[in-house]
Amino acid sequence: MPEALKVNAARALDVEDLSVRYGTSTAVDGVTLAIDPGEVVALLGPSGCGKTTLLRVIAGFVRQAAGRVRVDGATIDHLPPNQRNIGIVFQNYALFPHMTVAENVAYGLRARGLKGPDVQARVSRFLETVQLGGFKERLPRQLSGGQQQRVALARALAIEPSILLLDEPFAALDRNLRLDMQIEIKRLQRTLGLTTILVTHDQDEAMSVADRIAVMHKGKVEQFDTPVAIYDQPQTLFVNGFIGTTNLMNGKVASLQNGTATVALDAGASLTLPAPAGVGIGAPVLMSVRPEQLSLSATPGPDAWKIEPGLALPIGAQLVHEARAADGTFLKIIEPRRAVLGETARTYCTLAADARPTLFPRST
Repeated sequence: MPEALKVNAARALDVEDLSVRYGTSTAVDGVTLAIDPGEVVALLGPSGCGKTTLLRVIAGFVRQAAGRVRVDGATIDHLPPNQRNIGIVFQNYALFPHMTVAENVAYGLRARGLKGPDVQARVSRFLETVQLGGFKERLPRQLSGGQQQRVALARALAIEPSILLLDEPFAALDRNLRLDMQIEIKRLQRTLGLTTILVTHDQDEAMSVADRIAVMHKGKVEQFDTPVAIYDQPQTLFVNGFIGTTNLMNGKVASLQNGTATVALDAGASLTLPAPAGVGIGAPVLMSVRPEQLSLSATPGPDAWKIEPGLALPIGAQLVHEARAADGTFLKIIEPRRAVLGETARTYCTLAADARPTLFPRST
């Protein structure tokens, strides 16, 4: 992409101990995030967790009760939304139905006092950027959902923002188009070097688009880390259950040595795993293990537990097994789909060679 399409240099964004209250209800509770220049950060969590409220504070639409928002170290809390140089794409795109594509893209520029050829040049420039150069005279109703989203994105980019905010931008799109637009926005973000915050409740979307993810729950950030770290090393039970699919198995700590615990699973196996902080011998624990980190076996052993096989569902190139352990725990096990049928009955389950289970203290 030519240099002319570069927007403003990427900015660092810092949210410091931010809280938002509505009456006696706390929507955002002491959130602190340090976002690097040019980074894509996803705010991920269930409905009502505070992620959209946090985004609206950054944009200037909601006033916080406490805390600060800084861009490159300078506080922006006193600035109204139109002076923060922040672009935002809403879930419903918020296009003006009576305006053409070109007029929609030009709206933010005209609101900032720009006139004449400079406006038209920027409109053309960013419509070409989102591959809609030939759609200037169309109305929003004449566009597909994906095209409308591109117009909203061009409008946000046309003001040459320091920060780009995306509020559930893919929610209204079908699955295939959603993936296409995720790739497109990631490409544009990388090309333009924009610091970007994406609000989503879709974990796959966050994992694929973001450089780091802030998992939110009840107004707080439970973990802020890379997608791989959040998936492989969840720090709380909420993050563990919200990101991906997992199996939870009960057990007790049989012994401890040098940060390692030998765990006796209620299902019947003995496993050696990294010990969670603060547990002692005899403490009840939960072992969390992802479905792809389990293996079926026909061979008993101290690190294998007996299972009763259930349904096996082919999903693409994978086979998802359902099984029931001796203690009644239902398990999901994922493995590559096998081409050979009639194999020896596999009635035991073990950890895969590359498995990274996580232990959590369990309340009795």
